[in-house]
Amino acid sequence: MHVPDPAAYRLTVAPMMDWTDRHCRYFHRLLSPHAHLYTEMVTSAALVRGNQVRLLEHSHEEHPVALQLGGSDPAELAAAARMGAAAGYDEINLNVGCPSDRVQSGRFGACLMREPALVGECVQAMAAAVDIPVTVKCRIGVDDQDEHADLQHFTRTMVSAGVRVLVVHARKAWLQGLSPKENREIPPLDYGRVYRLKQEFPDLIIVINGGITTVEQVQAHLGRVDGVMLGRSAYHDPYLLAQCEQALYGTPLPGKVQVLEHLRIYIEAEMARGTQLKHISRHILGLFQGEAGARQFRRTLSEGAHLEGAGWALVEAAMAPLRQAA
Repeated sequence: MHVPDPAAYRLTVAPMMDWTDRHCRYFHRLLSPHAHLYTEMVTSAALVRGNQVRLLEHSHEEHPVALQLGGSDPAELAAAARMGAAAGYDEINLNVGCPSDRVQSGRFGACLMREPALVGECVQAMAAAVDIPVTVKCRIGVDDQDEHADLQHFTRTMVSAGVRVLVVHARKAWLQGLSPKENREIPPLDYGRVYRLKQEFPDLIIVINGGITTVEQVQAHLGRVDGVMLGRSAYHDPYLLAQCEQALYGTPLPGKVQVLEHLRIYIEAEMARGTQLKHISRHILGLFQGEAGARQFRRTLSEGAHLEGAGWALVEAAMAPLRQAA
């Protein structure tokens, strides 16, 4: 079985539905050459029965990039994993952490933490189908699962199934009574539970996720676990990725305008293929977070990117106040 390199997981960006599409990942790669990126969750059923080309599309520049799958049928997940590996992804990740109603009704996501044996079967089937790492992303528990023993048992089952990398969102998931948004904010964070897991399973690569918003927090977590996964903070304040990249790898900080100028080639190539500017520009709205001119930058793009004919000239117009302020 492929043995992953712990160093490859020091800085990662969470799979986020409706956010981490291929345009977002390309942009994030410009900010951080080393970050390990993840796709939005793709259900195994959609992949096996749907438009594989559209669902698996990504660019060479995104690597290293992992495909996250959702599902609970071992054979179907194995087939989907094979498709992901054939498409060139560097890793297949199984979602055992998403708490949405739609996910529960399909018997995948966080509800599977109650069925570790089934998750183990899924992982074994996927690992037998591909030569790339098969990893799992989970929560610290669900609903009334509040004993550390439950998380220990789940983790032990994953290790027995061949998992070498476990990404742990340090919150429980409440499958009844809380919306997916509330599940990202209301259940209290318990980083100590994740640290303890690393002590108990020292050979397992543990990546911590949940509520991490600063370079200092990233560095502090790395003293206790192998990797850190940034979620909403990397999306709403994407320059945080560049700052973490500099702190962890010594990569010089790029100028924000310079990042967008590098993105221009991608934008123009995508628009030549028929992609509308709004599908790319929505991911860059937070780049100038907290700076003079940032609000105007967001407004110009938000109001103009959906209009017919919107292109690079609109991005230039949005940057004009920021160039003046610089």
